[in-house]
Amino acid sequence: MTAGKAIGAGLALAMALAAGGCSSIRENRGYVADQSLVNAVQPGIDNQRSVEATLGRPTFTSQYGEPTWYYVSSVTGRKPFVRPKIIQHSVLKIRFDAAGNVLSADRTGVDQVAYLSPEGDSTPTLGRERSFFEDLFGNIGQVGAGAGPSGPGA
Repeated sequence: MTAGKAIGAGLALAMALAAGGCSSIRENRGYVADQSLVNAVQPGIDNQRSVEATLGRPTFTSQYGEPTWYYVSSVTGRKPFVRPKIIQHSVLKIRFDAAGNVLSADRTGVDQVAYLSPEGDSTPTLGRERSFFEDLFGNIGQVGAGAGPSGPGA
């Protein structure tokens, strides 16, 4: 191999490594769904025990109303040093009747995701803002005088 070909091969390898460093990083978050197992859950046939045996424990369950289990999964992608963005998102919602039998199994996607954008480093609250000195001296004159622990004038 000549020196020119070695330099060219080394340069090509360096460029390939540099390009690989800028590729997107994919991460699975939450429940990792197996489509064949998800499709195996049938309303009217399965119950809570069979769903748990097939899919495992849910991500979270409903606290009020009819019993509902949620399996939440996301795939995010990000470039190095950048916040991750959701590429795929799915929620499997399985509703049960009072006896524990499956009523329905519904899937929703990224169209149901709500994006929140906080404003700055503070949280807006109701009421008026008070300065440090208003907080420090604000109660002077507000508390009734003469009403000590043993009553007035004691």
